[in-house]
Amino acid sequence: MSVADKDAAAPAVASTSPPTPAAEQSPSWRLLLDAKWRWYEFAFWLCAAASFWVFPKKLMLLSEIFILGLLALSIDLVLGFAGLVTLGQGAFFGIGAYAAGLMAQAGMGAFPLSDPLLGLLVAGLVAGLVGFATSFLVLRGSDLTRLMVTLGVALIVEELIVKFKDITGGSDGLQGVLSSPVLGLRSFDLYGYTAFWYSLSVTFVIFLLCRRLIHSNYGLSRLAIKGNPLRARAIGMPVNARLVSIYTISAAIAGISGGLLTQTTQFASPDMAAFHRSADALLILIFGGAGYLYGGLLGAVAFRVMQDFLGNITPQYWLFYVGLVLVLLVLFVRGGIIGLMMVVRDKIFPRDDKDAGGRP
Repeated sequence: MSVADKDAAAPAVASTSPPTPAAEQSPSWRLLLDAKWRWYEFAFWLCAAASFWVFPKKLMLLSEIFILGLLALSIDLVLGFAGLVTLGQGAFFGIGAYAAGLMAQAGMGAFPLSDPLLGLLVAGLVAGLVGFATSFLVLRGSDLTRLMVTLGVALIVEELIVKFKDITGGSDGLQGVLSSPVLGLRSFDLYGYTAFWYSLSVTFVIFLLCRRLIHSNYGLSRLAIKGNPLRARAIGMPVNARLVSIYTISAAIAGISGGLLTQTTQFASPDMAAFHRSADALLILIFGGAGYLYGGLLGAVAFRVMQDFLGNITPQYWLFYVGLVLVLLVLFVRGGIIGLMMVVRDKIFPRDDKDAGGRP
């Protein structure tokens, strides 16, 4: 082998060695570092599963928390990672709820039309198609325009649900929605045993997909667009196409969460597509912290627990105290609950910037 050949082969040998400090700062290495699971992530999901035994009489409440967390996660994809403000997520939630409910009614509780997983798939597809069709309206105008357009879409969907009462049941909603047993093994019961594990499993799987999406080149492009869309477009990034795709994915996830609620409660109503559904989900995300993936999940836990606890103490004024806590978080802590946790962590365990991992 000549000297030139040896020099050419040297980089291949060097590539198998541990990364140098300079390599650790490269985008690809940083992407791998951010994607690594950390101990508190394992602890979060273990605690979520353990709540089945810790709160055996609150299983339906826990199932609702998982569903609300999944809805808030769908908003986080477009707001926290793409910078799109929306008040129309409740529309996709309601569309998914009715799609899953109508599928179950068509099958009359028998496989395969009443299969819960097939119902969730249909709910996600229908909501995703509607999200894709309306995403081009969202791209027009400023943030205020987008806010009004998404709100208008939600109001139209709610009115259509009430208007076509022969299909949707109108104001009375869909009642007695019976799904076949999950995987042919467990039926939905009044105590919420099946609903708990079913909601937790679906939420976890969707979360894994979102986590993989965010910790990828596609996810990094979302952050670039959020930071400076003009600069992203100047370097050749298809900004509009990326925004349409993330909005469509977000709508599909919201539809799946709506289908989950219909299947676990065996009921669907126009209230599922109402304005307060979108507002509550946005409030939950801000409460937990936007742009962290776990923000919507933690916000759903805090919001629903506070609602349940304060509702028993003061049914008329519980929302006042929720708003007070939210105002205090916004005034004194950036990033909601996760921001507060990060401040406490940095106070107790100060770290160098190079040692700090990616976003939770």
